[in-house]
Amino acid sequence: ESCLGFYLPGLAPVSYCPAETSDEHAKTANCKRDILMYVNRLNSVESVIPYEYNRFDFCTRDDAEASSPVENLGQVVFGERIRPSPYNIPILKNVTCAKACSKSYSKDKKDGSQDKLKFLKRAIGQNYYHHWIMDNMPVTWCYLVEGNMNYCAPGFPIGCFVTSDGRPKDACVQSSLLQQRDTYYVFNHVDLMIRYHPNIQTEEWTQSIPDGVTAARLLSIKVTPRSVKHTDPASDKPSCSGTEPMGIESKTTDVDIAYTYSIAWIEDKEHRWSSRWDYILESMPHTNIQWFSIMNSLVIVLFLSGMVAMIMLRTLHKDIVRYNQMDSSEDAQEEFGWKLVHGDVFRPPRKGMLLSIFLGSGIQILFMCMITLVFACLGFLSPANRGALMTCSLVLYVCLGTPSGYVSARIYKMFGGEKWKSNVLCTAFLVPGIIFGVFFLLNLILWGYHSSAAVPFTTLLALLALWFCVSVPLTFVGAYFGFKKRPIEHPVRTNQIPRQIPDQSFYTRPLPGIVMGGVLPFGCIFIQLFFILNSIWSHQMYYMFGFLFLVFIILIVTCSEATILLCYFHLCAEDYHWWWRSFLTSGFTAVYFFIYCIHYYVSKLEITGFTSTFLYFGYTFIMV
Repeated sequence: ESCLGFYLPGLAPVSYCPAETSDEHAKTANCKRDILMYVNRLNSVESVIPYEYNRFDFCTRDDAEASSPVENLGQVVFGERIRPSPYNIPILKNVTCAKACSKSYSKDKKDGSQDKLKFLKRAIGQNYYHHWIMDNMPVTWCYLVEGNMNYCAPGFPIGCFVTSDGRPKDACVQSSLLQQRDTYYVFNHVDLMIRYHPNIQTEEWTQSIPDGVTAARLLSIKVTPRSVKHTDPASDKPSCSGTEPMGIESKTTDVDIAYTYSIAWIEDKEHRWSSRWDYILESMPHTNIQWFSIMNSLVIVLFLSGMVAMIMLRTLHKDIVRYNQMDSSEDAQEEFGWKLVHGDVFRPPRKGMLLSIFLGSGIQILFMCMITLVFACLGFLSPANRGALMTCSLVLYVCLGTPSGYVSARIYKMFGGEKWKSNVLCTAFLVPGIIFGVFFLLNLILWGYHSSAAVPFTTLLALLALWFCVSVPLTFVGAYFGFKKRPIEHPVRTNQIPRQIPDQSFYTRPLPGIVMGGVLPFGCIFIQLFFILNSIWSHQMYYMFGFLFLVFIILIVTCSEATILLCYFHLCAEDYHWWWRSFLTSGFTAVYFFIYCIHYYVSKLEITGFTSTFLYFGYTFIMV
């Protein structure tokens, strides 16, 4: 029997075998004899500013730059800086208290060491986290949380701080470090527990390998960070059995820190390589909350669908049938409500060019989100494929300039606009220009702090090249075909003299109607927003793209139905200025999103400092 198959990019398993395995044996088992531990940038829930690993005075490799993996566009924009670590990982061999390096900080020498120590203490006080990677898996720190649940965080703290009033940081509590006040404790020793699944593929391999040698596929890498005060930090073979932690006082002092590690390999035949991410994802938010979100959204959609169906079937259909059966004289007598404004309903709105530009840009973002979510649901943008989500979004946004230009041109031509050059240029540059301007301002701040999130100058040039050399020409192409087609014909003629609009009640005035219109779409998505904001600002993994795609479809339907309902009510009140109102009715959801982000900042986040707050609201403004 034979079958055809394919695998998703970046998800192929890798087998490892010990260094003493011969070339022939390694080739037979199709395994590698070396494994690298990588270090990524460090971030914190108390600061929006991440830093590269080499910015800290940790152990580094001399050839780190030469052997760094190539990062994609999404990783660079998100601030990931992956570098090889100095930790030597012998395959399938346990290690006890091996030394990585030692650091010395003297208050008398003017070698900049005290500045490095001060930077390290500030990072400990702000609860910065290491992020290590091995075999494309995050090194996780697992500990018990409320309800006796085991939570595995993709990263671990560099240390912990006990304040002057005796309040320890969370990392101190979870590590049972409740020691001296006003002291910084460095986690200078890590116990690595590597679980692996033995991978013996063929009978020939089993017969030819030396005794006790096998191939391994890594399942999980868990770390237990500890603070250990070594008796002799300069020794090549330090002892890690001491119980006294490595504390650094707040005042300037001489400090010697030795960084050590231990490794334990544990065989696990019960779990398979294909399910190795489960233990991380299971500790993330549970799916029953997601189902509650879906059911909540569906109830809103059913309610709106019933309202729209009632209006369409009972009111509009019967009115139109009766309207067509009547004589012209009777028709004039029977007209009321929305039928009175048939001669003004398609009158071009004020600032029609701006509306057409926003509609074109909205189509570009809508298609980008839809296609990205489809790829994510298919598994191409999984957490294992780092940076793929951001890369996909950026490339799609750039390549979808054609529908943006086409829609903008068609709508503007329907409005009777003649300044087609201004329309095309504004469609290509207005919204992307605002986004890039805010992004560049935030990037300047990150540059000033030497943060890893600062996009390098060459990458900025690449983004500008994508914008000017790909997106702008595609927008021009779409606008050309849009203007070339005949304008959209309206079903009724527009009167030359505008009809006077009667006094409106409170509920049919523009602002109250727009404010009410954004409530229902926001009600469909606010639970998903919590998980999305958690993944961005609390550094949790988001993987439930199936739920997100369902909510995305529900959001589109809800926005459409809410806009139809409110437009009908406004037309019944003889107010024919519906163009901008229909756009802003569901668009006001973004304002509720901004208010929710303020609530999330106040209630959930621990961000401190003006710069981090400014960066948070700057990125929030881009999303809004």
